[in-house]
Amino acid sequence: MSDTEPTEDLDVSDLARHMGVPMMPGELKEPVTVGDIRRWVQAMHYPNPLHYDEKYAAESRFGKIIAPQSFTVATDTSHGCAPAQVGRIPNSHLVFGGDEWWFFEGRLEPGDKVLCHRMPYDYKVSNTSFAGPTCFQRGDTVYISSRGERIALQRSTAIRYQVRQAKEKKSFEDREKAGEPEWTREDLEKLDEIKAQFIAQVQELGHDKRLLESVQAGDELAPNALGPHSIASFTTEWRAYPMTTWGAMAKGPTSVRGEELGYTKDFAGHEGDRNLERTDPERTDGAYYGPSRGHLQPQWAREVGMPRGYGYGASMGAWVLDYVAAWGGEWAKITHAEVKYRNPALTGDASFISGTVTGVREERRRVHVADVDVVITNQDDAVQAKGSVSIQLPID
Repeated sequence: MSDTEPTEDLDVSDLARHMGVPMMPGELKEPVTVGDIRRWVQAMHYPNPLHYDEKYAAESRFGKIIAPQSFTVATDTSHGCAPAQVGRIPNSHLVFGGDEWWFFEGRLEPGDKVLCHRMPYDYKVSNTSFAGPTCFQRGDTVYISSRGERIALQRSTAIRYQVRQAKEKKSFEDREKAGEPEWTREDLEKLDEIKAQFIAQVQELGHDKRLLESVQAGDELAPNALGPHSIASFTTEWRAYPMTTWGAMAKGPTSVRGEELGYTKDFAGHEGDRNLERTDPERTDGAYYGPSRGHLQPQWAREVGMPRGYGYGASMGAWVLDYVAAWGGEWAKITHAEVKYRNPALTGDASFISGTVTGVREERRRVHVADVDVVITNQDDAVQAKGSVSIQLPID
């Protein structure tokens, strides 16, 4: 728990009483389907046939399509962010600041249902160039499958700030004035060339094992590129989260209304209000109303300090997980990842992903692990996200 005192511009005095107090669980009504998984990898721009091509998957070690580890966050009803935004901060808004993941033995597959147990973890207040006094709040979500397996623990970071401060500081004013970057035919062809390198790495490894003896510190992963992003691509991401489908939630994301958390009138909305959903579901849909509306509606993005439509933090985290998982192959498994989100992916931007192996090691009982540092930058070399991933490699 933080002992930070409330400031004149950011009153966090309500937060302390929530720390360590379990919340209402989150749960979707239906089990995971093959269609859910296919929709997810399509939205995350992840061309790994293990997760969408039934013939390819039938020849894999699993014998069928399974979910990528990044899909775990899609089985929650709040991107894992519900326990990181408890408590009232008046006149505030929220963006994602990062996620830390611990993955356990379970793997998600079609037919699984998942129950998400949540608890607020801690918070602190720091000054930022974006919004002055800013609250970095963390919360934990544990994902349990209907088979009783622990899938993962996610520690999500929410960045909560006062809207007025962000608008006054105008951190993205230059990018707003410049507008969306223009991409020539030649530029787009270069992006396709980078994407082709990533696809080739997936296809060349195929169903084979990436063994520890074939990996060493300094190895570079094939680069990848996503984008250029658009309102259409961000909408595709949003709709890949089953929670965004009308009537899909059995429990969650929370019983607390947006205004009780301190969202401004324009952004409080009714996301997760299942009583209203029965009569006017559009008003509960974050694509149109509520805290999420700035992602897909540029006029509302500017109201919370963003220059135009912007992507989802949870999706950016998924890009990192998919990127390393593709390199490791189907016999490998990510065990831990910590990713910080530094700059939003805006409409018109592209995202360039690179990775480097920083170390390899053999742990107890012949557990082989590679550590990989990952960086995502945009076309101007601004860091969108960076982090480290540990992936367990197979033995002979």
